[in-house]
Amino acid sequence: MNRDNPKKELSQAQREELLRTLETRFEKNNIRHQGLSWNDVREKLTKNTAKLWSLYEMERTDGEPDVVGYDEKTNEYLFYDCAPESPKGRRSLCYDREAWEARKMHKPADNAVDVASAMGIELLTEEEYRTLQQLGKVDTKTSSWIKTPTPVRKLGGALFCDYRYGQIFVYHNGADSYYAARGFRGSLKV
Repeated sequence: MNRDNPKKELSQAQREELLRTLETRFEKNNIRHQGLSWNDVREKLTKNTAKLWSLYEMERTDGEPDVVGYDEKTNEYLFYDCAPESPKGRRSLCYDREAWEARKMHKPADNAVDVASAMGIELLTEEEYRTLQQLGKVDTKTSSWIKTPTPVRKLGGALFCDYRYGQIFVYHNGADSYYAARGFRGSLKV
């Protein structure tokens, strides 16, 4: 998490560079957002600097955010982390603050839920993770924490997903566990 920018504002140069990166990715990956226009997405982004900052954080932590849908009812574009593997800048995290605090030895630097919240994004749900996999296979060597249902979390567990053997797998682990190959993927509505 970039705690050096508490105002969550980007410089003009950072905004322009991010918008160029997002446009290039948008144009390169049309299958993710067929029928959508980059000009419309850009217009929404330039009007919402807080969301642009969140996308910057997604990009800075190697998430490679891209548009994966549009909600006509809310007039919002949906961005997911589309990096081939779980974002490098968000790995080795336990699931949430409760799990982090419960860990007595070898605590990780942080936890996925708090980092996502600080970035202004949400962890992907299982359904969103499955949707992402339809747009291109991800996490073939890594895994990603996903939003865990309350009953599972109350029992001390948390869920994560990956793609192996031509299948999407949803697993459980102790919420306090963390691994160098497990991070989290986020979503953002703009």
